[in-house]
Amino acid sequence: MTPLEHLNARRAIEGQLRFRANDQGLIFADIDNDFAQASLCLQGGHLVSWRPKDQARPVVWVSSAAKFAPGKSIRGGVPVCWPWFGPHETEAGFPAHGFARTVPWEVTDSCTLETGETEIALMLLETEQTRAQWPHRSRLEIMLSVGRSLKITLMTTNLDDHDFVIGEALHTYFEIGDIGEVRVTGLEGSEYLDKVDNFARKRQDGAIAFNGETDRVYVNTGAECAIEDARLKRRIRIAKSGSQSTVVWTPWAEKAEKMGDFGPGISGQGGWREMVCVESANALDNRVTVPAGQTHRLTVEYSVEPF
Repeated sequence: MTPLEHLNARRAIEGQLRFRANDQGLIFADIDNDFAQASLCLQGGHLVSWRPKDQARPVVWVSSAAKFAPGKSIRGGVPVCWPWFGPHETEAGFPAHGFARTVPWEVTDSCTLETGETEIALMLLETEQTRAQWPHRSRLEIMLSVGRSLKITLMTTNLDDHDFVIGEALHTYFEIGDIGEVRVTGLEGSEYLDKVDNFARKRQDGAIAFNGETDRVYVNTGAECAIEDARLKRRIRIAKSGSQSTVVWTPWAEKAEKMGDFGPGISGQGGWREMVCVESANALDNRVTVPAGQTHRLTVEYSVEPF
């Protein structure tokens, strides 16, 4: 029995959850239940897409030019940034946003909830590489519940005899009609560090609108946010706990062109116009100390309503 056959024998759910491999050898969990469709790549514990069945378009965006290859990050979906956010403090050669999004994870559980939603849990597999970059005994797990809403919990357990500090984010890409027409609400009055303006500390005045590259870390806020999308006539709600930072990001044209993996969008314009990142995080001022023997949980629930 191959590893894929073994995984399907142990963790597949008839009529809801199956595992498949692509031609690069990456394994995906495909979920299709009464409420939604979703796809999850076991590399990175990376949710690639989610579309409630009452939505014509996906809610979680993935680039048409995304690369699905071993050791490569995927442009779109919900990358897991851990155990640091942004560049490593002292090691320039370590990967930005940590290693969790490009290393193998294993499925530890799957089930159908009483509500009919599909739940799947994974754990990051430690390697010599991860231990070299993160010399603390720990366990990182992710649990996803797929239905009309999407609920994700990222759990960091400190198995060591000393405290350690983590930065983290669920770096979620949302599908939108056009970046020039959406607004993000819920962060009015919050302080943010503006990465486009040399990390200047500013305060948000009103809803967030976009007319150029935007890369902001809103700090000291556990507020619920919403993406108001007049073109797609929907509001995406983002409710979180265990997170005190929210990152809002769009690369705009020049940076997206340099990145090279945004691809064209449905409208024929650059794919970057049809996505925005609103990330639930603990970054910069809000990095988390996880005491020895304790578990920290970052939980986010995404839902959609008419707008």
